[in-house]
Amino acid sequence: MKKRPNVVLILNDDMGFSDIGCYGGEVDTPNLNKLAENGVRFTQFYNTARCSPTRASLLTGLHPHQTGIGILVDDDGPEGYAGNLNERCVTIAEVLKEHDYRTYMSGKWHVATDLFHASDTWPKQRGFDRFYGIINGAADYFAPVTLTRDNENIEHEALQNNDFYLTDAISDEAVTFIKAHAQEYPDRPFFQYVAYTAPHWPLHAPEEDIAKYKGRFDKGWDALREERLQRMIDLGIVRESWELTERDPGQPSWEEADEKEWRLRRMEVYAAQIDRMDQGIGRIVRALEETGQLDNTLILFLADNGGCAEELDAKLGEHLFRKRIVREKTKHGEPVIYGNLSAHAPGSESTYQSYGVAWANLSNTPFRLYKHWVHEGGISTPLIAHWPKVIRDKGGIRHTPGQLTDIMATVLEATGAVYPETYRGRAVLPLEGSSLVPVFRQDTLERPPLFWEHEGNGAVRSGKWKLVRNYPGPWELYDIESDRTETKDVADRHPDIAKELSQLYEAWALRCGVIPRENILALYEAAADRKEN
Repeated sequence: MKKRPNVVLILNDDMGFSDIGCYGGEVDTPNLNKLAENGVRFTQFYNTARCSPTRASLLTGLHPHQTGIGILVDDDGPEGYAGNLNERCVTIAEVLKEHDYRTYMSGKWHVATDLFHASDTWPKQRGFDRFYGIINGAADYFAPVTLTRDNENIEHEALQNNDFYLTDAISDEAVTFIKAHAQEYPDRPFFQYVAYTAPHWPLHAPEEDIAKYKGRFDKGWDALREERLQRMIDLGIVRESWELTERDPGQPSWEEADEKEWRLRRMEVYAAQIDRMDQGIGRIVRALEETGQLDNTLILFLADNGGCAEELDAKLGEHLFRKRIVREKTKHGEPVIYGNLSAHAPGSESTYQSYGVAWANLSNTPFRLYKHWVHEGGISTPLIAHWPKVIRDKGGIRHTPGQLTDIMATVLEATGAVYPETYRGRAVLPLEGSSLVPVFRQDTLERPPLFWEHEGNGAVRSGKWKLVRNYPGPWELYDIESDRTETKDVADRHPDIAKELSQLYEAWALRCGVIPRENILALYEAAADRKEN
Protein backbone atom coordinates (compact mmCIF):
# COMPACT_ATOMS: atom_id res chain seq x y z
CA MET A 1 0.00 0.00 0.00
CA LYS A 2 1.34 3.43 -0.95
CA LYS A 3 2.26 5.42 2.15
CA ARG A 4 0.45 8.72 2.44
CA PRO A 5 2.64 11.82 2.74
CA ASN A 6 3.27 13.84 5.86
CA VAL A 7 2.57 17.57 5.70
CA VAL A 8 4.58 20.31 7.42
CA LEU A 9 2.92 23.71 7.07
CA ILE A 10 5.15 26.60 8.17
CA LEU A 11 3.73 30.10 8.58
CA ASN A 12 5.71 33.09 9.72
CA ASP A 13 4.42 36.40 10.99
CA ASP A 14 4.63 39.96 9.58
CA MET A 15 7.40 39.34 7.05
CA GLY A 16 7.67 41.17 3.74
CA PHE A 17 7.50 39.54 0.32
CA SER A 18 11.20 39.85 -0.47
CA ASP A 19 13.02 39.58 2.88
CA ILE A 20 14.36 36.02 2.61
CA GLY A 21 17.38 35.23 0.47
CA CYS A 22 15.66 33.12 -2.17
CA TYR A 23 13.25 36.00 -2.86
CA GLY A 24 15.99 38.62 -3.12
CA GLY A 25 16.42 39.80 0.47
CA GLU A 26 19.49 40.54 2.56
CA VAL A 27 18.65 38.14 5.40
CA ASP A 28 20.64 34.91 5.57
CA THR A 29 18.15 32.07 5.14
CA PRO A 30 20.20 29.07 3.96
CA ASN A 31 17.62 26.51 5.04
CA LEU A 32 14.72 28.16 3.26
CA ASN A 33 16.99 28.74 0.27
CA LYS A 34 17.75 25.01 0.17
CA LEU A 35 14.05 24.13 0.28
CA ALA A 36 13.52 26.52 -2.64
CA GLU A 37 16.45 25.07 -4.58
CA ASN A 38 14.95 21.60 -4.26
CA GLY A 39 11.32 22.64 -4.60
CA VAL A 40 9.35 25.40 -6.28
CA ARG A 41 8.75 29.08 -5.46
CA PHE A 42 5.51 30.88 -6.18
CA THR A 43 5.73 34.53 -7.22
CA GLN A 44 2.02 35.45 -7.11
CA PHE A 45 0.67 33.80 -4.00
CA TYR A 46 -1.46 35.87 -1.65
CA ASN A 47 -2.46 36.00 2.01
CA THR A 48 -5.28 38.08 3.52
CA ALA A 49 -3.24 41.08 4.84
CA ARG A 50 -3.60 40.42 8.60
CA CYS A 51 -2.70 37.83 11.25
CA SER A 52 -5.99 36.28 12.41
CA PRO A 53 -7.86 36.29 9.07
CA THR A 54 -4.90 34.65 7.38
CA ARG A 55 -4.74 31.89 9.99
CA ALA A 56 -8.46 31.30 9.74
CA SER A 57 -8.36 31.05 5.96
CA LEU A 58 -5.18 28.95 5.91
CA LEU A 59 -6.58 26.41 8.37
CA THR A 60 -10.04 26.09 6.82
CA GLY A 61 -9.86 26.70 3.08
CA LEU A 62 -12.56 29.36 3.43
CA HIS A 63 -12.50 33.14 3.29
CA PRO A 64 -11.96 34.57 6.78
CA HIS A 65 -15.41 36.16 7.11
CA GLN A 66 -16.97 32.73 6.56
CA THR A 67 -15.07 31.33 9.54
CA GLY A 68 -16.08 34.00 12.08
CA ILE A 69 -12.85 36.03 11.88
CA GLY A 70 -13.48 39.06 9.70
CA ILE A 71 -10.95 41.31 11.44
CA LEU A 72 -9.13 39.96 14.52
CA VAL A 73 -10.13 38.00 17.63
CA ASP A 74 -12.18 40.74 19.23
CA ASP A 75 -15.94 40.28 19.19
CA ASP A 76 -16.88 42.91 16.61
CA GLY A 77 -20.50 41.97 16.31
CA PRO A 78 -22.26 39.72 13.79
CA GLU A 79 -21.38 36.15 12.96
CA GLY A 80 -18.53 36.77 10.53
CA TYR A 81 -16.81 39.05 13.05
CA ALA A 82 -17.19 37.08 16.28
CA GLY A 83 -13.44 36.49 16.59
CA ASN A 84 -13.62 32.69 16.98
CA LEU A 85 -13.51 29.89 14.44
CA ASN A 86 -17.16 29.00 14.06
CA GLU A 87 -18.88 25.64 13.54
CA ARG A 88 -19.49 26.24 9.83
CA CYS A 89 -15.83 25.45 9.10
CA VAL A 90 -13.41 22.58 9.63
CA THR A 91 -9.65 22.84 10.07
CA ILE A 92 -7.06 20.90 8.12
CA ALA A 93 -6.29 19.08 11.36
CA GLU A 94 -9.93 18.08 11.87
CA VAL A 95 -10.21 16.71 8.34
CA LEU A 96 -6.91 14.83 8.45
CA LYS A 97 -7.69 13.28 11.84
CA GLU A 98 -10.74 11.72 10.23
CA HIS A 99 -8.30 10.11 7.77
CA ASP A 100 -6.05 8.59 10.45
CA TYR A 101 -3.45 11.36 10.51
CA ARG A 102 -1.79 12.43 13.74
CA THR A 103 -1.87 16.22 14.08
CA TYR A 104 0.56 18.54 15.85
CA MET A 105 1.00 22.29 16.21
CA SER A 106 3.70 24.53 17.62
CA GLY A 107 3.47 28.31 17.55
CA LYS A 108 0.89 31.08 17.40
CA TRP A 109 -2.84 30.27 17.33
CA HIS A 110 -4.59 33.71 17.30
CA VAL A 111 -8.03 32.53 16.20
CA ALA A 112 -9.79 32.54 19.60
CA THR A 113 -11.25 35.36 21.69
CA ASP A 114 -10.49 33.72 25.06
CA LEU A 115 -6.74 33.95 25.58
CA PHE A 116 -6.45 32.53 29.08
CA HIS A 117 -9.04 29.74 29.41
CA ALA A 118 -9.28 26.67 27.17
CA SER A 119 -12.30 26.95 24.89
CA ASP A 120 -13.90 25.13 21.99
CA THR A 121 -11.80 27.21 19.62
CA TRP A 122 -8.37 26.32 21.02
CA PRO A 123 -6.08 23.99 19.01
CA LYS A 124 -6.82 20.80 20.96
CA GLN A 125 -10.51 21.36 20.43
CA ARG A 126 -10.07 22.12 16.71
CA GLY A 127 -8.33 18.95 15.64
CA PHE A 128 -4.78 18.98 17.00
CA ASP A 129 -3.57 16.01 19.06
CA ARG A 130 -0.80 18.08 20.58
CA PHE A 131 -0.22 21.83 20.89
CA TYR A 132 2.60 24.01 22.16
CA GLY A 133 2.62 27.77 21.69
CA ILE A 134 0.78 30.98 22.39
CA ILE A 135 -2.92 31.72 22.03
CA ASN A 136 -2.64 35.49 21.51
CA GLY A 137 -1.26 37.47 18.60
CA ALA A 138 2.07 38.88 19.81
CA ALA A 139 4.40 38.08 22.63
CA ASP A 140 7.59 38.90 24.47
CA TYR A 141 10.02 36.41 22.92
CA PHE A 142 11.79 35.83 26.24
CA ALA A 143 8.72 35.47 28.50
CA PRO A 144 5.53 35.19 26.43
CA VAL A 145 2.08 35.46 27.94
CA THR A 146 -0.48 32.72 27.10
CA LEU A 147 2.31 30.14 26.60
CA THR A 148 0.38 26.88 26.55
CA ARG A 149 0.97 23.15 26.28
CA ASP A 150 -2.17 21.41 25.06
CA ASN A 151 -4.75 23.21 27.27
CA GLU A 152 -2.47 24.14 30.18
CA ASN A 153 -0.85 27.53 30.74
CA ILE A 154 2.91 27.07 31.15
CA GLU A 155 4.16 30.67 31.25
CA HIS A 156 6.25 29.70 34.28
CA GLU A 157 8.49 27.54 32.07
CA ALA A 158 9.68 30.62 30.20
CA LEU A 159 9.85 32.81 33.30
CA GLN A 160 12.11 30.31 35.04
CA ASN A 161 14.41 29.72 32.06
CA ASN A 162 16.98 32.44 31.33
CA ASP A 163 17.77 30.82 27.96
CA PHE A 164 14.15 30.72 26.75
CA TYR A 165 13.50 32.25 23.32
CA LEU A 166 10.11 31.69 21.73
CA THR A 167 11.30 31.10 18.17
CA ASP A 168 13.65 28.37 19.37
CA ALA A 169 10.92 26.84 21.52
CA ILE A 170 8.51 26.68 18.57
CA SER A 171 11.17 24.99 16.43
CA ASP A 172 12.30 22.58 19.13
CA GLU A 173 8.78 21.48 20.00
CA ALA A 174 8.12 20.78 16.33
CA VAL A 175 11.27 18.64 16.24
CA THR A 176 10.13 16.81 19.37
CA PHE A 177 6.72 16.08 17.85
CA ILE A 178 8.30 14.78 14.62
CA LYS A 179 10.76 12.49 16.39
CA ALA A 180 8.21 11.20 18.89
CA HIS A 181 5.76 10.49 16.08
CA ALA A 182 8.36 8.41 14.22
CA GLN A 183 8.84 6.26 17.33
CA GLU A 184 5.24 6.00 18.53
CA TYR A 185 3.25 5.98 15.27
CA PRO A 186 5.63 4.74 12.55
CA ASP A 187 2.80 3.47 10.35
CA ARG A 188 0.68 6.62 10.44
CA PRO A 189 1.23 9.92 8.58
CA PHE A 190 1.25 13.25 10.39
CA PHE A 191 0.32 16.89 9.87
CA GLN A 192 2.58 19.43 11.60
CA TYR A 193 1.61 23.12 11.67
CA VAL A 194 4.49 25.41 12.67
CA ALA A 195 3.30 28.99 13.21
CA TYR A 196 6.22 31.25 14.09
CA THR A 197 5.71 34.64 15.70
CA ALA A 198 8.93 35.85 14.05
CA PRO A 199 9.48 38.52 12.88
CA HIS A 200 6.34 40.14 14.38
CA TRP A 201 7.10 42.90 16.89
CA PRO A 202 8.48 43.25 19.53
CA LEU A 203 12.03 43.44 18.20
CA HIS A 204 13.58 40.74 20.38
CA ALA A 205 16.51 38.58 19.34
CA PRO A 206 19.66 36.98 20.79
CA GLU A 207 22.55 39.38 20.66
CA GLU A 208 24.78 37.01 18.69
CA ASP A 209 22.25 36.97 15.85
CA ILE A 210 21.81 40.75 15.91
CA ALA A 211 25.58 41.30 15.76
CA LYS A 212 25.75 39.26 12.57
CA TYR A 213 23.81 42.01 10.75
CA LYS A 214 25.90 44.94 11.88
CA GLY A 215 26.62 46.92 8.72
CA ARG A 216 24.32 44.82 6.51
CA PHE A 217 21.79 47.64 6.05
CA ASP A 218 24.09 50.67 6.28
CA LYS A 219 23.31 51.80 2.72
CA GLY A 220 19.79 52.65 3.88
CA TRP A 221 16.35 51.83 2.58
CA ASP A 222 16.55 53.73 -0.72
CA ALA A 223 19.68 52.07 -2.09
CA LEU A 224 18.70 48.69 -0.68
CA ARG A 225 15.30 48.77 -2.39
CA GLU A 226 17.03 49.33 -5.73
CA GLU A 227 19.55 46.55 -5.10
CA ARG A 228 16.92 44.14 -3.87
CA LEU A 229 14.75 44.76 -6.93
CA GLN A 230 17.63 43.87 -9.22
CA ARG A 231 18.24 40.60 -7.37
CA MET A 232 14.53 39.78 -7.65
CA ILE A 233 14.68 40.39 -11.40
CA ASP A 234 17.76 38.20 -11.70
CA LEU A 235 16.01 35.42 -9.74
CA GLY A 236 12.93 35.57 -11.96
CA ILE A 237 10.65 36.65 -9.10
CA VAL A 238 9.52 39.92 -10.74
CA ARG A 239 9.63 41.39 -14.23
CA GLU A 240 12.17 44.00 -15.22
CA SER A 241 9.39 46.08 -16.79
CA TRP A 242 7.59 46.60 -13.46
CA GLU A 243 8.47 49.95 -11.92
CA LEU A 244 9.78 50.15 -8.39
CA THR A 245 7.21 52.01 -6.32
CA GLU A 246 8.23 55.31 -4.80
CA ARG A 247 9.48 55.50 -1.23
CA ASP A 248 6.60 55.81 1.22
CA PRO A 249 5.59 59.49 1.01
CA GLY A 250 5.61 59.83 4.78
CA GLN A 251 9.25 58.78 5.12
CA PRO A 252 12.48 60.73 4.58
CA SER A 253 15.22 59.71 2.20
CA TRP A 254 17.97 57.76 3.92
CA GLU A 255 20.30 60.74 3.50
CA GLU A 256 17.85 62.98 5.36
CA ALA A 257 16.96 60.50 8.08
CA ASP A 258 18.05 61.26 11.62
CA GLU A 259 19.08 58.82 14.38
CA LYS A 260 20.55 56.42 11.85
CA GLU A 261 22.22 54.19 14.42
CA TRP A 262 18.89 53.46 16.11
CA ARG A 263 17.10 53.01 12.79
CA LEU A 264 19.73 50.54 11.61
CA ARG A 265 19.52 48.62 14.87
CA ARG A 266 15.79 48.13 14.33
CA MET A 267 16.34 46.48 10.95
CA GLU A 268 19.26 44.44 12.30
CA VAL A 269 17.08 42.97 15.05
CA TYR A 270 14.27 42.28 12.57
CA ALA A 271 16.71 40.42 10.31
CA ALA A 272 18.04 38.46 13.28
CA GLN A 273 14.50 37.31 14.09
CA ILE A 274 14.10 35.86 10.59
CA ASP A 275 17.59 34.35 10.74
CA ARG A 276 16.78 32.56 14.00
CA MET A 277 13.57 31.20 12.50
CA ASP A 278 15.50 29.86 9.52
CA GLN A 279 17.91 28.11 11.88
CA GLY A 280 14.92 26.39 13.50
CA ILE A 281 13.50 25.38 10.13
CA GLY A 282 16.87 23.75 9.46
CA ARG A 283 16.46 21.66 12.63
CA ILE A 284 12.95 20.64 11.56
CA VAL A 285 14.21 19.50 8.15
CA ARG A 286 17.07 17.56 9.79
CA ALA A 287 14.56 15.81 12.07
CA LEU A 288 12.64 14.70 8.98
CA GLU A 289 15.88 13.47 7.39
CA GLU A 290 17.01 11.64 10.52
CA THR A 291 13.67 9.86 10.82
CA GLY A 292 13.60 8.93 7.13
CA GLN A 293 10.53 11.05 6.37
CA LEU A 294 11.79 13.97 4.30
CA ASP A 295 11.20 12.52 0.82
CA ASN A 296 7.56 11.78 1.54
CA THR A 297 6.79 15.04 3.35
CA LEU A 298 5.16 18.04 1.69
CA ILE A 299 6.65 21.19 3.24
CA LEU A 300 4.92 24.51 2.61
CA PHE A 301 6.34 27.84 3.82
CA LEU A 302 4.61 31.24 3.63
CA ALA A 303 3.93 34.49 5.53
CA ASP A 304 0.67 35.72 7.05
CA ASN A 305 0.77 39.26 5.62
CA GLY A 306 3.12 41.80 4.11
CA GLY A 307 5.69 43.79 6.02
CA CYS A 308 4.25 45.59 9.04
CA ALA A 309 4.44 49.39 9.12
CA GLU A 310 2.87 49.67 12.58
CA GLU A 311 4.65 52.15 14.84
CA LEU A 312 4.42 51.39 18.57
CA ASP A 313 3.79 54.11 21.13
CA ALA A 314 3.31 54.27 24.89
CA LYS A 315 -0.48 54.69 24.62
CA LEU A 316 -0.81 51.32 22.87
CA GLY A 317 1.49 49.84 25.50
CA GLU A 318 -0.82 50.97 28.30
CA HIS A 319 -3.74 49.27 26.52
CA LEU A 320 -1.81 46.01 26.11
CA PHE A 321 -0.59 46.14 29.72
CA ARG A 322 -4.21 46.40 30.89
CA LYS A 323 -5.25 43.44 28.76
CA ARG A 324 -2.34 41.39 30.17
CA ILE A 325 -1.03 40.79 26.65
CA VAL A 326 2.28 42.50 27.44
CA ARG A 327 4.22 42.23 30.69
CA GLU A 328 5.08 45.48 32.43
CA LYS A 329 8.30 43.97 33.81
CA THR A 330 10.86 41.51 32.50
CA LYS A 331 11.42 38.13 34.13
CA HIS A 332 14.22 39.83 36.12
CA GLY A 333 11.95 42.61 37.40
CA GLU A 334 13.11 45.41 35.11
CA PRO A 335 10.47 47.74 33.61
CA VAL A 336 9.56 47.10 29.98
CA ILE A 337 10.05 50.32 28.00
CA TYR A 338 7.24 50.19 25.46
CA GLY A 339 7.36 52.17 22.23
CA ASN A 340 9.72 53.17 19.42
CA LEU A 341 11.98 55.35 21.53
CA SER A 342 15.34 56.15 19.96
CA ALA A 343 17.02 56.48 23.35
CA HIS A 344 16.70 52.71 23.77
CA ALA A 345 18.30 50.20 21.42
CA PRO A 346 15.82 47.39 20.66
CA GLY A 347 16.59 43.72 21.00
CA SER A 348 16.48 42.96 24.71
CA GLU A 349 13.47 41.94 26.81
CA SER A 350 13.37 45.36 28.48
CA THR A 351 12.36 47.02 25.18
CA TYR A 352 9.23 46.63 23.05
CA GLN A 353 9.61 48.19 19.59
CA SER A 354 8.75 47.69 15.92
CA TYR A 355 10.90 48.36 12.86
CA GLY A 356 8.57 50.96 11.33
CA VAL A 357 7.33 52.23 8.00
CA ALA A 358 10.54 52.80 6.05
CA TRP A 359 11.97 49.34 6.69
CA ALA A 360 8.57 47.74 5.97
CA ASN A 361 8.75 49.56 2.64
CA LEU A 362 12.04 47.75 2.00
CA SER A 363 10.55 44.42 3.11
CA ASN A 364 7.75 44.72 0.57
CA THR A 365 10.02 45.66 -2.37
CA PRO A 366 8.89 46.39 -5.04
CA PHE A 367 5.26 46.79 -3.98
CA ARG A 368 2.98 49.42 -2.41
CA LEU A 369 1.60 49.53 1.12
CA TYR A 370 1.74 47.04 3.98
CA LYS A 371 -0.06 44.71 6.36
CA HIS A 372 -3.75 45.80 6.67
CA TRP A 373 -3.97 46.84 2.99
CA VAL A 374 -4.85 44.61 0.04
CA HIS A 375 -2.56 46.30 -2.46
CA GLU A 376 0.30 43.98 -3.41
CA GLY A 377 2.52 45.03 -0.50
CA GLY A 378 -0.08 43.89 2.01
CA ILE A 379 -1.05 40.52 0.55
CA SER A 380 1.94 39.19 -1.44
CA THR A 381 3.80 36.36 0.27
CA PRO A 382 6.61 34.03 -0.63
CA LEU A 383 5.39 30.46 -0.96
CA ILE A 384 7.90 27.61 -1.08
CA ALA A 385 6.74 24.05 -1.75
CA HIS A 386 9.16 21.16 -1.14
CA TRP A 387 8.16 17.54 -1.77
CA PRO A 388 11.01 15.39 -3.13
CA LYS A 389 8.78 12.45 -4.00
CA VAL A 390 6.59 14.58 -6.28
CA ILE A 391 8.31 17.84 -7.28
CA ARG A 392 10.81 17.17 -10.07
CA ASP A 393 11.39 20.74 -11.25
CA LYS A 394 14.03 21.57 -8.64
CA GLY A 395 14.35 25.31 -8.16
CA GLY A 396 11.35 25.98 -10.38
CA ILE A 397 9.46 29.27 -10.41
CA ARG A 398 5.66 29.32 -10.57
CA HIS A 399 3.75 32.42 -11.64
CA THR A 400 0.27 30.90 -11.31
CA PRO A 401 -1.73 33.08 -8.90
CA GLY A 402 -3.08 31.55 -5.71
CA GLN A 403 -4.31 32.44 -2.24
CA LEU A 404 -4.74 30.93 1.21
CA THR A 405 -7.97 29.10 0.45
CA ASP A 406 -5.86 26.90 -1.85
CA ILE A 407 -3.79 25.44 0.99
CA MET A 408 -6.55 23.16 2.34
CA ALA A 409 -7.36 21.98 -1.19
CA THR A 410 -3.68 21.29 -1.83
CA VAL A 411 -3.23 19.30 1.38
CA LEU A 412 -6.37 17.27 0.66
CA GLU A 413 -5.21 16.31 -2.83
CA ALA A 414 -1.73 15.50 -1.57
CA THR A 415 -3.00 13.28 1.25
CA GLY A 416 -6.04 11.76 -0.44
CA ALA A 417 -8.30 13.13 2.30
CA VAL A 418 -11.84 14.19 1.43
CA TYR A 419 -13.40 17.49 2.44
CA PRO A 420 -16.63 16.77 4.30
CA GLU A 421 -20.12 18.12 3.74
CA THR A 422 -20.82 17.64 7.45
CA TYR A 423 -18.54 17.33 10.46
CA ARG A 424 -19.73 15.76 13.73
CA GLY A 425 -23.33 16.28 12.79
CA ARG A 426 -23.12 19.88 11.62
CA ALA A 427 -23.10 21.21 8.08
CA VAL A 428 -19.91 22.96 6.93
CA LEU A 429 -19.45 25.43 4.11
CA PRO A 430 -18.04 24.17 0.80
CA LEU A 431 -14.32 24.48 0.21
CA GLU A 432 -13.36 27.72 -1.60
CA GLY A 433 -9.87 26.98 -2.89
CA SER A 434 -8.15 25.14 -5.74
CA SER A 435 -5.36 22.58 -5.34
CA LEU A 436 -1.84 23.66 -6.21
CA VAL A 437 -0.61 20.08 -6.73
CA PRO A 438 -0.91 20.36 -10.55
CA VAL A 439 1.08 23.60 -10.35
CA PHE A 440 3.90 21.78 -8.58
CA ARG A 441 4.44 20.03 -11.91
CA GLN A 442 4.00 23.02 -14.22
CA ASP A 443 2.57 26.53 -14.36
CA THR A 444 -1.12 26.46 -15.22
CA LEU A 445 -1.70 30.24 -14.90
CA GLU A 446 -5.49 30.00 -15.25
CA ARG A 447 -7.66 30.09 -12.13
CA PRO A 448 -10.97 31.51 -10.84
CA PRO A 449 -11.06 35.10 -9.51
CA LEU A 450 -9.40 35.93 -6.18
CA PHE A 451 -11.02 38.15 -3.53
CA TRP A 452 -9.93 40.08 -0.44
CA GLU A 453 -11.43 42.37 2.19
CA HIS A 454 -9.94 43.70 5.38
CA GLU A 455 -11.13 46.76 7.33
CA GLY A 456 -12.87 48.09 4.22
CA ASN A 457 -9.84 47.60 1.99
CA GLY A 458 -11.10 45.39 -0.83
CA ALA A 459 -9.81 43.75 -4.00
CA VAL A 460 -10.68 41.30 -6.72
CA ARG A 461 -8.26 39.84 -9.24
CA SER A 462 -9.50 38.17 -12.41
CA GLY A 463 -6.91 37.18 -14.97
CA LYS A 464 -4.58 40.11 -15.50
CA TRP A 465 -6.93 42.67 -13.95
CA LYS A 466 -6.99 43.71 -10.31
CA LEU A 467 -9.54 46.09 -8.83
CA VAL A 468 -8.46 47.40 -5.43
CA ARG A 469 -9.29 50.17 -2.99
CA ASN A 470 -7.68 51.80 0.02
CA TYR A 471 -10.76 52.44 2.18
CA PRO A 472 -12.49 54.88 2.07
CA GLY A 473 -10.95 55.81 -1.27
CA PRO A 474 -12.26 54.93 -4.73
CA TRP A 475 -11.66 51.74 -6.66
CA GLU A 476 -8.38 51.57 -8.61
CA LEU A 477 -7.75 49.27 -11.57
CA TYR A 478 -4.41 47.74 -12.55
CA ASP A 479 -3.17 45.50 -15.33
CA ILE A 480 -1.15 43.14 -13.13
CA GLU A 481 0.66 41.58 -16.09
CA SER A 482 2.25 44.87 -17.10
CA ASP A 483 2.07 46.74 -13.78
CA ARG A 484 2.03 44.47 -10.75
CA THR A 485 3.56 47.25 -8.65
CA GLU A 486 0.30 49.18 -9.09
CA THR A 487 1.77 52.46 -10.27
CA LYS A 488 -0.66 53.17 -13.15
CA ASP A 489 -4.35 53.28 -12.22
CA VAL A 490 -6.33 52.68 -15.44
CA ALA A 491 -9.86 52.72 -13.95
CA ASP A 492 -10.80 55.79 -15.99
CA ARG A 493 -9.60 54.17 -19.21
CA HIS A 494 -11.46 50.88 -18.63
CA PRO A 495 -14.71 51.73 -16.81
CA ASP A 496 -16.49 48.61 -18.12
CA ILE A 497 -13.83 46.32 -16.66
CA ALA A 498 -13.88 48.21 -13.36
CA LYS A 499 -17.67 47.92 -13.22
CA GLU A 500 -17.62 44.20 -14.02
CA LEU A 501 -15.01 43.49 -11.34
CA SER A 502 -16.81 45.62 -8.76
CA GLN A 503 -19.96 43.58 -9.37
CA LEU A 504 -17.99 40.36 -8.91
CA TYR A 505 -16.62 41.75 -5.67
CA GLU A 506 -20.01 42.80 -4.32
CA ALA A 507 -21.49 39.38 -5.09
CA TRP A 508 -18.60 37.68 -3.32
CA ALA A 509 -18.81 40.04 -0.33
CA LEU A 510 -22.53 39.36 0.06
CA ARG A 511 -22.06 35.59 -0.22
CA CYS A 512 -19.20 35.49 2.28
CA GLY A 513 -20.70 37.77 4.92
CA VAL A 514 -18.49 40.82 4.47
CA ILE A 515 -19.93 43.77 6.40
CA PRO A 516 -19.29 47.26 5.00
CA ARG A 517 -16.60 49.03 6.99
CA GLU A 518 -18.86 51.92 7.94
CA ASN A 519 -21.25 49.45 9.60
CA ILE A 520 -18.40 47.93 11.60
CA LEU A 521 -17.34 51.39 12.75
CA ALA A 522 -20.91 52.02 13.89
CA LEU A 523 -20.73 48.83 15.97
CA TYR A 524 -17.53 50.10 17.62
CA GLU A 525 -19.19 53.42 18.42
CA ALA A 526 -22.25 51.71 19.89
CA ALA A 527 -20.05 49.49 22.05
CA ALA A 528 -18.12 52.54 23.28
CA ASP A 529 -21.38 54.31 24.16
CA ARG A 530 -22.55 51.28 26.14
CA LYS A 531 -19.31 51.30 28.16
CA GLU A 532 -19.66 55.00 28.95
CA ASN A 533 -23.25 54.54 30.08
